[in-house]
Amino acid sequence: MQKIDTSIIISTYNSPAWLEKVLLGYNNQTYRMFELVIADDGSGEETKALIDKISDEVFYPILHVWHEDKGFQKSEILNKAIVKCNTPYIIMSDGDCIPRKDFVEQHVKYREKGYFLSGGYFMLPMDISELIGRNNIYSEDCFDVAWLKKHGLKSSFKNNKLSAGTVLAAFLNRVTPTNASWNGHNASGWKEDIVSINGFDERMQYGGQDRELGERLMNYGVKSKQIRYNAVVIHLDHPRGYKNQESIDKNRAIRKETHDEKKIWTEYGIEK
Repeated sequence: MQKIDTSIIISTYNSPAWLEKVLLGYNNQTYRMFELVIADDGSGEETKALIDKISDEVFYPILHVWHEDKGFQKSEILNKAIVKCNTPYIIMSDGDCIPRKDFVEQHVKYREKGYFLSGGYFMLPMDISELIGRNNIYSEDCFDVAWLKKHGLKSSFKNNKLSAGTVLAAFLNRVTPTNASWNGHNASGWKEDIVSINGFDERMQYGGQDRELGERLMNYGVKSKQIRYNAVVIHLDHPRGYKNQESIDKNRAIRKETHDEKKIWTEYGIEK
């Protein structure tokens, strides 16, 4: 078995069709020294069957971390997945984000002690999301602006996320007004740093729990680095039935407390 030095956590919940596309994207990576840990927030048998089937195809080992469906408990399952990671470095993304073939390579290239990395995503509409198949992933058609435009993508400055070469990507990372925050769909950091702040705050459901983790990392002294134009994922469309204002308001209050009190540790994380 090949040596691994990186763990990739992918969160999912009852979206096996999207998850399959994502897992195929990781099977297309140029950097191959990783394990993949699926943080499953209570999916049914269809997801388990997919993981069992695709495990025989892909080159990387898959750990399926599952708990019972108790509503949106992404923070809790992510903490369980963090504990299961067998390497010192963790990349986090979602089960609706297909990685470009150099995605892991870019995170590994830019990782540095004392920092976490902040990536971005390129949102696709539902019709193109559904259109993408195995061949489009392995050929990288789905990252080709010309192919996407042929299937209805509109012209936009955001298309630079897909088309920027090394020099332009470095420039755009420097000038983007977007904060280098911890983004659940595309971020990475050292496991020891994440464990040192006790992982995610499990009181937090939908809306900013990833940002709050990054804010505590920064309070702990970890700096952030912007790689949104280097480490590219395409985000497949889906409904967000779990989104509600009560959860967003509660999470804002927790983030305000983290900011005002410069909190590092959460009492509601990995260690209870």
